[in-house]
Amino acid sequence: MPLQSPTQKREEELDKKLKEIQRKGNEEKYSALAEKFGLPFSTLKGVPIDMEALNILTEEESRNSDLAVLYKTESKLVVAAIDPQKSETKKTIESLKKDGFNVDLLLTTPEVLSSVWERYRIVKQKVFRVGAIEINEEELTHLQEQIKDIGDLKNKLQTISVTKLLEILIAGALKTKASDIHFEPESGDTRLRYRLDGILHDITNLDLEYYDKILNRVKILSKMKLNIHDSPQDGRFTIKQRNVDIEVRVSIIPSEFGETIVMRLLDPRTIKVKLEDLGMRKDLLEIIYGQLKKKAGAIMVSGPTGAGKTTTLYAFVNYLNEPGTKIITIEDPIEYHLKNISQTQVDPKKGYTFSNGLRAIVRQDPDIILVGEIRDFETAEISLHASLTGHLLLSTIHANNSAGVVPRLIDLGIKPQIIAPAINLTLAQRLVRKLCLSCKKEVSATSNEVEKIKKVLGPVKDRFNIKSFSSLKLSVAGKCTACNFSGYRDRIGVFELFTVSKDIERLILSSPSMSAIEETSVKEGMVTIIQDAYLKLLRGITSFEEIERAL
Repeated sequence: MPLQSPTQKREEELDKKLKEIQRKGNEEKYSALAEKFGLPFSTLKGVPIDMEALNILTEEESRNSDLAVLYKTESKLVVAAIDPQKSETKKTIESLKKDGFNVDLLLTTPEVLSSVWERYRIVKQKVFRVGAIEINEEELTHLQEQIKDIGDLKNKLQTISVTKLLEILIAGALKTKASDIHFEPESGDTRLRYRLDGILHDITNLDLEYYDKILNRVKILSKMKLNIHDSPQDGRFTIKQRNVDIEVRVSIIPSEFGETIVMRLLDPRTIKVKLEDLGMRKDLLEIIYGQLKKKAGAIMVSGPTGAGKTTTLYAFVNYLNEPGTKIITIEDPIEYHLKNISQTQVDPKKGYTFSNGLRAIVRQDPDIILVGEIRDFETAEISLHASLTGHLLLSTIHANNSAGVVPRLIDLGIKPQIIAPAINLTLAQRLVRKLCLSCKKEVSATSNEVEKIKKVLGPVKDRFNIKSFSSLKLSVAGKCTACNFSGYRDRIGVFELFTVSKDIERLILSSPSMSAIEETSVKEGMVTIIQDAYLKLLRGITSFEEIERAL
């Protein structure tokens, strides 16, 4: 390095002094401006910049607005700006507030803000607004118009740019009414699948380079950490449209060839909030209407994951939702937002668990309490005690059938003396796919099918006016574009339930087996799930093949 001459040294020192004078002048100027507007001023010395928070806005948005997001806690953002009165600054701050953020504004100098913007160079890929995907309703509608079925989607994916890939996948999922999008990395590429009516369908395979960009974008949208690759992460974001907000729950886990993503689309337009739409027989609906009129007691809905239990609870709540009734829920997570109902979400990090939340909810003077799931002794005990003290309690529990609810509660540690008087009704359910009305066909039942149907429905033949099992005609799946060549469109529930009669209450007190409860319930008139499924089979709603698969 060549030696500097005395003149060069003096010029350099003078330049430093001028910059220092200018810096101090700016600090005084913008500190006075901050004081004028009643805002804090900071030079940000020693203040760490949260890259995840910074990337809530793109570099272009930050520079055009003369501001930067410094860090984020929960839904609060700390934002640095130089002029709170500038129109672009005000517009961006209002936009952040509309996205659900609380904004704390501080002022700084242009030099300091420029140094913050340099941090964008750390993340070279394009990033997107956290918490709400940038896809407007007109664009989404346009994309959906181009996608008639899965075949159209596959063709579209061959020509689309990476930046629009996620939008296309979401538009395709909404168009085909998919409930989940699965990204599964393999050795050479990434497998993309949609879950339609409970069944996974292959859509296409993505290049790993494309998938990495989708993965990063999904992480940013879902408020996950970009640098975590070996631990599970959960998050969510919203597709904001004019008339509806579609929540997207995201789960990412490490796998052999990379990180696997599952995105669940919670579209409130697809939820059946009317009891009449769930697929219950009239005799079941009458029983349920009668039980929902009661002011106290527990109604328990059972079934495996994905059986539609939460949808049934929401339909109960929607039916009960009246101006004079206080309904509070505790869920994990809140799947759909219901009007005029106090919904709360479990947050173990803040100490708001099912059990703690229930204790607090009882003190809120509710008439009806919805507990998303009973999964431990404490939650079960508080729930059933609430049902005994003047509250109607609605909840789900994992059990194979309605009779299995009682042994499951006993397994959790609840005494039969509490279970017997607390429970009013237990309901079990599954979901079966409905045949596509556009392509279903009618065929003669085989002798094997006739024998199975006769064995199952024989005991209730007279009750449901089944004249004969000979020469049965059954509906089977066809193939057409309306159902994406699957033969099925949408799903319907199959159910069984029993109310706790005096005989069943006495039976519960003896800690009975599941089979003993089921036997007594059937004697008292319970129609089993398989019988309900076969009744729907005879009505041409579903197929024998689908019942065999699902049940």
